[in-house]
Formats: sequence, structure tokens, C-alpha cells
Amino acid sequence: MVRVRDTAWTPAERTRPDADLPERADALADLMRGRRTVFLTGAGISTPSGIPDYRGPDSPGRTPMTYQQFVGDPAFRRHYWARNHLGWRHMEAARPNAAHLLLAEWERRGTLTGVITQNVDLLHLKAGSRRLVDLHGTYAVVTCLACGLRQSRWALHEQLDRLNPGFAERVATRGAIEVAPDADAVLEDTADFHMVDCPRCSGVLKPDIVYFGENVPAHRVQEANALVDGSDLVVVVGSSLTVRSGYRFVRRAVTTGTPVAVINRGRTRAHDEATLTIDGDCVEVLTRVDRALGT
Repeated sequence: MVRVRDTAWTPAERTRPDADLPERADALADLMRGRRTVFLTGAGISTPSGIPDYRGPDSPGRTPMTYQQFVGDPAFRRHYWARNHLGWRHMEAARPNAAHLLLAEWERRGTLTGVITQNVDLLHLKAGSRRLVDLHGTYAVVTCLACGLRQSRWALHEQLDRLNPGFAERVATRGAIEVAPDADAVLEDTADFHMVDCPRCSGVLKPDIVYFGENVPAHRVQEANALVDGSDLVVVVGSSLTVRSGYRFVRRAVTTGTPVAVINRGRTRAHDEATLTIDGDCVEVLTRVDRALGT
């Protein structure tokens, strides 16, 4: 029998991977019944859709580009845009998996009140989620850092293709392309890639994605806070919560007495504060929860 802590919401015990999964899924369904539930999702929910994560148990070591590198060095920017020119197409082609589709269906049923996602892959939107906070932005928009002009990534792609004819084909001849979770691709030689500046002011263009070392825009934090404050339960799915930008919402819930449940492969930053933890695959766990809800 899985015991879920009540009233005081004291820290949850660490479990063995996949131990008591059916009972724990039933326990989460019990927690969700009659509660306004908000979900906080990370890269682990999108790995079944072919998008890798940074910190999963089986993830290779990666060093993502920082905001300071991007704005401070034209060579870093050229390197990023060359990689993004390939990586964003992989992300655009990705499709929602059963976990994304379940969250969208639960929103339609009124089982959940909204989703806060740390992912930039748009898979929740593609699945049909509507009350959605893209905490770290999305790959689909590009912004000028000087004048604020916003344009679609599709439009920029056409410009980059004209400036770099045959680039994708040349890269493909060098072997398989590894894609990173921020619409990036892992490439070494990008010295021959030509960038594009802002068409209005010739300023620096940047994807509307929050880089490491960059602050999440205040309006997104406010939207996410409103979802957490209006909830009776926060469920974390597929995130280690290593980054403060996501973990802050767990802390906000805990300090106001709102229970937190965690579904993830491996231990997370919130394990010692959670009411319930489930170590397992996101799709499998959420499918079991859906059956237990019986809606």
C-alpha cells in the first residue's frame, strides 16, 4: 500500500525506480480527484517524441550556449545559428506523444487547470493544450535584441537557406546529426555559415528562448504564479528541477501548503518536499493515472 502524506505534506520517501508503480499511479489519481491541478513539465515528457533532454539518466553530456556567449561573441552566434538551422527543423517535425495528449484531454475534461512547461518544443500546443505558459519561450519566434522586432522562425529559415545553399546537405554527408533539446544541433565546423541580421535595424537576432544565464520574462512568471496560486495540487512531470526557473513554482506551492507530486526518471530537486514521488516513464505513469481516474 502506498501511503500519501496528509495535511502537513511532509517530505516524501525516496523510492526504488518503478517500485509500486500501479499503486503510486492510483495514489496520484486520488490526489487529483476534486482538486484544481496544474502540471509543470520538463524535457522528460518530450523524450518519447524524439527530443532529447539535458539531464536524464541516459543523456550524453552537453554544454548549452549561455546568453552571455550569444550576445558577446559573433563567432558563438554564427555557431549557434548554423546548428539551429538544422535543429529547429527536427523540433518542428516532432509530434506530441501520449503524455502531451493526455494533459490536453484532461484540460478539456476539467481535470487540470493549466500547464507550465519548461520546454520550447511547442508539443503541448500541438497536442491541444490551451491554458499554457511557455516558461522558456518557443523555437517558433525570433526576436531582435535591439528594436524588439519579432518574426517567425519559418521566415528566417527561408532567408538562411538562400544565404547558405546546400549547407544542410553538406552537413548530412558528415554523418548523423545529434539534436539538442533547445532546437539546437550538435555540429563542429560552422565557419562557412552566413548569419542574418534584423531586417529593420540590422540588430542581433535571437530565438525567443530563455538561455542559460538569462531571466525568464516577468509576465510569464506572473502567469505561472497565477496558475500555481489558483491550484490545489502541483504535479511535476519529467523535470529534475535543477534550474531555478522551474523549481521556484514548487517552492511557491510548498510554502503555501499546496501538495506537490513528482513523476520523473531519477531523483529531483523537489523529492524531499513532495507529497508523492513516482520514478517512472511519463507516458506509462500518466496512462495508468488516466485509467485510475476513470473519466
